[in-house]
Amino acid sequence: MADPALAQYPIPTVAALVQGPSGRVLLVKTTKWKGLWGVPGGKVGWGESLEAALRRELREEVGLELTHVRLALTQEAIFDEQFYKPVHFLFFNYFAASASEEVTPNEEIAEWAWAGLHEARRYPLNSYTRVLLDAYFAQSEARG
Repeated sequence: MADPALAQYPIPTVAALVQGPSGRVLLVKTTKWKGLWGVPGGKVGWGESLEAALRRELREEVGLELTHVRLALTQEAIFDEQFYKPVHFLFFNYFAASASEEVTPNEEIAEWAWAGLHEARRYPLNSYTRVLLDAYFAQSEARG
């Protein structure tokens, strides 16, 4: 049996599809996703709630404060080749809003864009962001 001290576990992460006051959503590109676009987010710290981690990560990565935060869906990535190294992630994906569209990127963000929903679908997105965007699009259409 393997040494439990050496055991590895999935990494919980949080990310949000953020809608700005213009109605557009924020997409970001990092080197970690091999040139694909996604949404800002990151790892959950030990003893940190999911929502607290989300708010911290968005503040750190893009300088945005969030409102109307709601859990959208969960996803799992196991050694996905879209990511730059083999990792087992648990994604807790959120929908949120921001009163500002002024992005202050940290060193992880190579590019960013505010895009309308139809425009956002034309970006080369990682598959997890595409699922999140599709869920947001379906919800928006259902609300009329």
